[in-house]
Order: sequence, then structure tokens, then C-alpha cells
Amino acid sequence: MSNPDVMDKLVSLCKRRGFIFQSSEIYGGTGSVWDYGPLGVELKKNIKDRWWHAMVRSRDDIEGLDAAILMHPRTWEASGHVAGFVDPLVDCKVCKGRFRADKLEDAKCPQKPSKQPGQHDACALTEARQFNLMFKTHMGALEESASIVYLRPETAQGIFVNFLNVQQSMRQKVPFGIAQIGKAFRNEITPGNFIFRTREFEQMEMQFFVEPGTDMEWFEQWKAMRMQWHLDLGLSKDRLQFHQHSAGELAHYARAAFDVTFDFGGTLGFQEIEGVHNRGDFDLTQHQQYSSKKLEYFDQVNNKRYVPYVIETSVGADRVTLAALVNAYREEAVEGEAEGRVVLGLHHAIAPIKAAIFPLTKKDGQPEMAHAILNDLRNSFTVDYDETGSIGKRYRRQDEVGTPFCITVDPQSTGDQTVTVRDRDTLAQERVAVGSLKAYLAAKLV
Repeated sequence: MSNPDVMDKLVSLCKRRGFIFQSSEIYGGTGSVWDYGPLGVELKKNIKDRWWHAMVRSRDDIEGLDAAILMHPRTWEASGHVAGFVDPLVDCKVCKGRFRADKLEDAKCPQKPSKQPGQHDACALTEARQFNLMFKTHMGALEESASIVYLRPETAQGIFVNFLNVQQSMRQKVPFGIAQIGKAFRNEITPGNFIFRTREFEQMEMQFFVEPGTDMEWFEQWKAMRMQWHLDLGLSKDRLQFHQHSAGELAHYARAAFDVTFDFGGTLGFQEIEGVHNRGDFDLTQHQQYSSKKLEYFDQVNNKRYVPYVIETSVGADRVTLAALVNAYREEAVEGEAEGRVVLGLHHAIAPIKAAIFPLTKKDGQPEMAHAILNDLRNSFTVDYDETGSIGKRYRRQDEVGTPFCITVDPQSTGDQTVTVRDRDTLAQERVAVGSLKAYLAAKLV
């Protein structure tokens, strides 16, 4: 049974609490383009930092990279994007809507009552034509064909063209990987579902270079490691599963491919949040051919040269952020309260605010003590201060944004230097000495 659809509630919460806003909203908004607000940028950064630590900082065999968005146009010829990065597009001559010809069953005609494109008597769909998804722009003062460049549709190619630069400068031996986090752009025909499918998005990609013949062994290892990463992020096990690409789904260069899928609930259901692919030697071979530069690895121990195979792990940072929000959203009844509470049960490591500090009242030195605690903790944790409204309302505001702990300064605090720490998930309250707060939170926030 599918999980419930909470997307509309989540979109409302994200705007109300400063996670995600419609881009250029004051001008009516830009379709399927979103801005990350103060809490959203913290959440997404925490997820990216966790990925970077797992991929780069905790390993000796993966190096980091930040390649440019604008690349030589021959890059995209070699990769196949200029000729083959296309979707079939149909237009409706009546409503002027544009739809993917192979996804009409998932689209809605803007004419009322809403149906699939082509089902209205008044519909007049054109023949399908191929539509390239890359954004095209020009470099330099003149807009002419010689100056055409593209906004990259993926981050992987920046890694491939820097394969030897990284390998030689860092003296890495195969097997080793190169990881990067960066923006990519795709002129999607039918974007939607909040931040799930957008025209501007962020990828967390790692390309792992291996000796031919060892590729499937590494492929299986990376499949297992990547699934475990999502579990360690706090995503529910029953909402995660692998989808194996069939022969018809496989990209022309792929030897094997699996998607890590997450159940977003409702009609969206299980959708890809990460791809794990065995790309063979396609990419380095193509760039070697188009650039006329050798991209071989020399194995000194065995005195042989070869073009490495590549195992790719590609994660959508925005999709994982959305998955974390969907997974964390819950509505709970609270004893003695008719309205209950909304909670984002985010993993402590990615929660945008780790602790909130409240003075119970605005007198008797409580605000001053609360501010002193705030200033002391903010050197180690992302913290918030709130003195507005009843203590119950303040708790509810922090529950909605996923803050794991609330610290309350009350009349007893100024006397014995202790505070009340309330747990988001269990609602349990514990008395903790002010001098022990840092150690207490550090032990809990893992």
C-alpha cells in the first residue's frame, strides 16, 4: 500500500516556515523554479555535507572536484548530448500546451474538465518532434554559431575531461574516484511535483574508475553502499527499493544500471532519487576520440595501459531533500490538545536547527540567561532563539521545522544554573546543567 500524499501540505509548510519559495514570486513566479529559504538552504547544505564526507573526506580513494558549468561545446558532442539528449514533444494547437509524447498518460490537459492531452474533442495535437533538453547560450560579444555554448545538463562530463588532471596531480592509482556537487540544467518539457523535477537542479555525482574486468564487482559494492547511505540519512527502509533498468531502459553506453527509488506517496509513488550505473569505457573513449588526447591509465606494477571502466553514482540533491522532507512529515495527536501537532522528524544530522532556546518569561533575568546560552552554543551548533508566544506555541513552531531539542530557561534556571531540555520525538523533558549543554547536545546530535 502506497504512503499518503503529503505534497500539498509540505509545499505550504515549506513556504510558511522558510524552507522553499517559488522563484520570482512577486512577478507571478517562474515555472518549476524554486528558491531555498533560510531553513531550506541549511537542510540541503547538511545533506550535501553528509554526502561529501561519506564520499571524499572519509576515503583515501576519492578526490573532490568543482568543474565549470560552461564547457567546450565539443564536450557535449563527444558525450552524445548534442545529437541524442532529446525527448519527443507534441504541441496542442488549441490550448497551446506542450507535452512529452511518451508521457501523455502522466500529463493533464489545461482544458476543463481536466483530462489527458488528446482526449478532449477540441484537442489538436501535432506530430511528435525531437526536442533537445540542453539550454543553449552564446559566449562572447556576438551571437553566432561559432560562439554557442551550453549550460551543462549533468555534472559527470566535467569529471571525465579532468580524469588525468586529477589522477596525475593527486598520484592516485586505479581504482579511484572523483566526486563533485554542482548545478545542472535541463529544459524539461513537463517539469513538476514541487522540487522533484525542475529545470535547474543540483547533482551529487561520483565517477569511480576501475580496471576492466573488475567493474561488476565494484558495481555491486557501490549499489550496497549507496543504499546504506540513504538509510543512514534516516529514510525509511520500507520506502526505499532498487529498480533495475531493463534492456529497453538501459542507456546505450550502460553495461548495468539500478535506480535507488523512494516512495513519495500518493500517485507519485516510487521515483528515482539516485542512479548507480556501470558506464563501461564509453565516456573516456569518446573524449579521447573527439579531443585526440590519450586518456589511458598506465599501470606501472603490471606494465600495461588501459582505458578505465566507470562506475557512476549520481544523486539528485533536490530530490533527496524532498525525500527527507516527505519521509519526516507526520501529524500527531497530543494528549490534552485538540489541534495536535505537525512534526518534521528529520535525522538529527540534517535538521536545519539543532536546538532552540526559550526564556519562559521576559523578566527575572531569563532572557539574558537564554541569550548567554545561545551565544555559547552557536559556536558549535545551529541554534535559534524565540521568546514570542506561549511555550506551547514555541514548541509547535520548532516541531514543524524539525528542531530536535528545545531548551527552556525558567525561574529555577537562574538559581541553580540548570535548564529544561525537551526532546522533539519523545516529548520527554530532562533537567541539564548549563555547563553540560554542549556535551549533552554533542552526544545526542549524531
